[in-house]
Amino acid sequence: MLKVITLFNHKGGVSKTTTTFNLAWKLTRFNKRVLLIDGDPQCNLTGMFLGENFDAYYENDVTCKNNMKDAVSSAFAGRPQPIEAIDCPVHLHNDSLFIIPGHMDLSEYESSLSLALNSNNAFLTLQNLPGAFYELIRCCSEKYNIDYAFVDLNPGLSALNQMFFMYSDAFVVPTNPDPFSIMALKTLKKILPRWKRSAQQIGKLFEESSYPMPEKKMLFIGEIIQRFSLRNGKAAGAYQDKIDEIKAYVEKEFVPEMQSNNMLMDMKELFSREIIADRCLGEISDFGSLIQRANETQKPVFELDQMDMDAVGTVYENMEKKRRIIDETFTRIASVIKETL
Repeated sequence: MLKVITLFNHKGGVSKTTTTFNLAWKLTRFNKRVLLIDGDPQCNLTGMFLGENFDAYYENDVTCKNNMKDAVSSAFAGRPQPIEAIDCPVHLHNDSLFIIPGHMDLSEYESSLSLALNSNNAFLTLQNLPGAFYELIRCCSEKYNIDYAFVDLNPGLSALNQMFFMYSDAFVVPTNPDPFSIMALKTLKKILPRWKRSAQQIGKLFEESSYPMPEKKMLFIGEIIQRFSLRNGKAAGAYQDKIDEIKAYVEKEFVPEMQSNNMLMDMKELFSREIIADRCLGEISDFGSLIQRANETQKPVFELDQMDMDAVGTVYENMEKKRRIIDETFTRIASVIKETL
């Protein structure tokens, strides 16, 4: 059964897109077939996936309509044409990884979608909109026998982000140790339960629509803390203080709020087996020069070899050491997802 996972934080600069790509790839190493969903009009995930073929994809008459926006246009235009699976690109280096490409004009649907989410079924013409994107995801997942779908969203609390979040079986919050992270978590603590209640209400109101909303639990798995500097193999002092602050807030404030709203993934068994110690799924320091090599080769950081790194001697040894640490971290995070979903 398809499981949809969203990595979401309305705060920018948390390596959300990079983490989504790397984590989805890692799950394919567990013999899973994974679909990436680019719900961000900036299309950074699509660019990472397609690499040098990005421009050609949107300029080619054969492929240009195979994207998130055009695939659901019939619903937003009120046409009777049903939503169907598109031909999803498969990754150049990974035949178990697929993507529904984004579109820079996806935000054109924002106003209609916002009206649909808040209409209380007052406008029958809008009732197919909230579930339209999920129908596309479902159709594509059936076509390619997908096990997991990962949704990448833009920073913000838009109607598009709300809708995609409502499709989630589970979610992960990427964050980084800076002064705004706790502020962002405080906002999410209030907003996400509200979105779940809205999803339940919309599901009942639009249950007779052509594309009903899926019944999803939207369970919090944990946070990932990333983008910080190391000193002697550990987070530098100021970063460590913020890391500790984030962990404490998640455990003492965020987790209880999610639990009270039935939005908390049960992790007791994983804790008892010492797969993870707490809700922090991983701490990932700055990728450094590895990220440039990864982008150039269209691979995740942990898949790079010495030829990809184009380095020798001490430089290579340092890069390889960091690569191994990142590999171990993503293996653990992917294991958690596989065990819980």
